Amino acid sequence: MIYLITGGAGFIGSHVVRNLLDRGEKVRILDNFATGKREHLVPLEGRVEVIEGDIRYLNNVQEAVAGADYVIHLAALPSVARSVRTPIESNDTNVHGTLNVLIAARDAKVKRVVYAASSSAYGNSATLPKVETMPSDPLSPYAVNKLAGELYCRVFTRVYGLETVSLRYFNVFGPRQDPSSQYSAVIPRFIQSLLADQRPRIFGDGEHSRDFTYVQNAVEASLLACTAPGVAGETINVACGERVTLNRLVKLICANLGKDLAPIYDEPRAGDVLHSQADIRKAQTLLRYQPAVGMEEGVKRTIEWLRGDGAA
Repeated sequence: MIYLITGGAGFIGSHVVRNLLDRGEKVRILDNFATGKREHLVPLEGRVEVIEGDIRYLNNVQEAVAGADYVIHLAALPSVARSVRTPIESNDTNVHGTLNVLIAARDAKVKRVVYAASSSAYGNSATLPKVETMPSDPLSPYAVNKLAGELYCRVFTRVYGLETVSLRYFNVFGPRQDPSSQYSAVIPRFIQSLLADQRPRIFGDGEHSRDFTYVQNAVEASLLACTAPGVAGETINVACGERVTLNRLVKLICANLGKDLAPIYDEPRAGDVLHSQADIRKAQTLLRYQPAVGMEEGVKRTIEWLRGDGAA
């Protein structure tokens, strides 16, 4: 089988690529290296085909999709905060780019497209845990983008017969996630601050909570979704099914590092969701998915990587 990974030089994508190669599969990457990093691919030189291109351009996607059996579509312009600042740019990549991927996959007759959707589609519903049948209520341009891609996937299954599966990832973290970006996720950012003996910054009172999902869990779900029977057109949560507040997260990281630094609290950011926790029963039933790495173990592994003494 040939797997095309869009965004394969990125955080999640590079983990998916390495797992596929370890399983003996043929892998092709499409990446424009806007957020992906070339250094992620250095250890894979000679084992993977790399096409430097942009999902915003249909001809780039068509070249990459040709001959592929499965497409795992991870390429995106991430971050709620970024989308609030640059909604047109985010839409161009996340919506128009996804449509290009679906058109190219349909025309190339790939077996299935697995799409990286987002838990941000749920918005601020007070109902926990979040179940796939709940109404969507996006609070940011990014959430709208990802939901639009999810709806396009469903329509392409219904109208064109292209098999698609949308995986709503919940706050994925782990090694290779860039802690230096202003749009970085909270776990690597908190760890980096505390390693430097700096107080981590929290937007809000720190009592908002997240279902933090270690990257290997997201990888496993993505690979299972490629071949699981009877899931075409489905939207499925991918998470651990638990939640932790940002205040507790800081205390957990401090305990692992032997630090005692209180956070700095700042004004809440527009578009941020208050609470997020997934119901993962659908993933367990349809994909046979089980989160193998819990949040606390994932934090330990991420700390080791950021310290330079853990495998990436």
